[in-house]
Amino acid sequence: MDGPSVIDRKQFRQTLGCFPTGVTVVTGMGPDGELLGVTVNSFSSVSLEPPLILFCLDKGLRSLPAFKAASHYTVNVLCQDQGNIATRFASRDDDKWRGMVPLHGENGCPVIGNAMAVLECAAYTQFEAGDHVIFVGEVVAIRARPDARPLIFHSGRYEALAMSPEGVS
Repeated sequence: MDGPSVIDRKQFRQTLGCFPTGVTVVTGMGPDGELLGVTVNSFSSVSLEPPLILFCLDKGLRSLPAFKAASHYTVNVLCQDQGNIATRFASRDDDKWRGMVPLHGENGCPVIGNAMAVLECAAYTQFEAGDHVIFVGEVVAIRARPDARPLIFHSGRYEALAMSPEGVS
């Protein structure tokens, strides 16, 4: 049997970029009360019973130890007009919350104002996979604005979701 195939990292990333995803900011509180936040597009539902979601964080993320230690976190699904927030929380800036006044959810974690949806979670499990850590959270509170339009990430840039005319499928 042959060994594993060698996939070009850049080509792999470009190929994955063909799949459009929603954009979230995962927030939490560090052990010292520090506000945490990172842009994440690797977000998915896992289970309805119990209600579980997952997201993935790069092992090189500076705030990874704080997220790994957190008992709670919140997934904020961004609206199409929140690309600036996605960019801010994707940066390496040490103070991503500068100038923002976060709301706080029932789990105590910061919440991004006017997000399309908010899923407050209790940490359920986490495990390493390649160069990322997969976090699974049990959803304990939700809020949504179904009339809002989602922010989409596709081919390395943020986009708005195009809607087809009523009745056209």
